[in-house]
Amino acid sequence: MARHTFLFQGGEDLTTMGACWFVSFCFHKKLKHGHLNWQKISTCMTRISVFKKTQNMHKYYLERVLEMDITNLNKNRIGLSGIQVKEMAKELLTSWKQ
Repeated sequence: MARHTFLFQGGEDLTTMGACWFVSFCFHKKLKHGHLNWQKISTCMTRISVFKKTQNMHKYYLERVLEMDITNLNKNRIGLSGIQVKEMAKELLTSWKQ
């Protein structure tokens, strides 16, 4: 089965990280260091590498996550609901330095 790729600018990289993982790791780095759900994935190092190289896209990715279907966001392996992921993305965007 072919891998689903997000069909927007930088979508391939967000697909590699996973939208929920990206939000979780970003939340950990920028707001709450004690948030560790992102660690539940065995491929963290690869994802962190992509996270670092796409820093200029992070705000855009968060905006795209807010447009995603909650039921799809529910399908993650880091123990977050789609609602939680969207709430975290909103909090991150609110705190974003303009």
